[in-house]
Amino acid sequence: MGENGEVEVIHLWSSPRSASTSLMYSFAQRDDTEVLDEPLYANFLRVTGAERPYREDFLSKLVKEAIFKTLIRNGMFNNAHIRLTLTRGKKVTSGMSPAFNLYGCTLIVLAEWKPPVYDNERGINLVTATTRRNSPNNLDSKIHHNNLLNNILAKIEGNNSDADDAIMLDKDGYVSETNATNIFLVKKGRVATPSADYCLPGITRATVMELVVKENLVLVERNISLSEFHTADEVFTTGTMGELSPVIKIDGRIVGDGRVGPVTQRLQKAYANLTAESGVSIPTYQQT
Repeated sequence: MGENGEVEVIHLWSSPRSASTSLMYSFAQRDDTEVLDEPLYANFLRVTGAERPYREDFLSKLVKEAIFKTLIRNGMFNNAHIRLTLTRGKKVTSGMSPAFNLYGCTLIVLAEWKPPVYDNERGINLVTATTRRNSPNNLDSKIHHNNLLNNILAKIEGNNSDADDAIMLDKDGYVSETNATNIFLVKKGRVATPSADYCLPGITRATVMELVVKENLVLVERNISLSEFHTADEVFTTGTMGELSPVIKIDGRIVGDGRVGPVTQRLQKAYANLTAESGVSIPTYQQT
């Protein structure tokens, strides 16, 4: 209970940060929520051609029940990060063919106490990686899978430069995203984000794009060069574990005046208000 006897809000961060190629549902992070789910099932089927084993509403119910059971059993009701992995399950023999998976899917619910990973008050530092984002000709970045080697190589470059993360470019030299998040810039009050040709169109990204419109700001989705980020008034990233993270330095260059900008702060507040009102209550939970 709170100091005035009011029930405190539960904070849960839930995310498919390590999802396999059989991912069918994504449980998205929201600040100040219980659990908020976003279906990716239909898109997954169209991309992979997998058979539909369950109705979407039934599968969603099963996954949520597994998450709630894990959280309740471990008493995890605050600042928890949920990593979901849904695989095709046990194989009858080794090999690449999904036809060898005859025992049904395996769902892994990995929950841990973990606060947001970025400093959203003072901002973060990014560098540009030489590692390019995957082309759709090879491995489409829109598929949320467990093959993250491309991102890891860029992250290593960021680590070696003492940066929080690394910006990744596409094959034509335009900014795609960072190794872990989507990215936005603000110039003269207008908000822009790279098109989703070479990035994962994240759930937090989509939510923030909706908030930009609701806040009566101009939103543009297009190809954006690295120099535009270097000269932007504000830059911020969006992601499950980071929420809205202001960027104060890119490749050693100060972004804007080196502080969290007014548009970023406005969207952070709008995001916090939204997540405070959204979510699915954890059954049988009682604040003590």
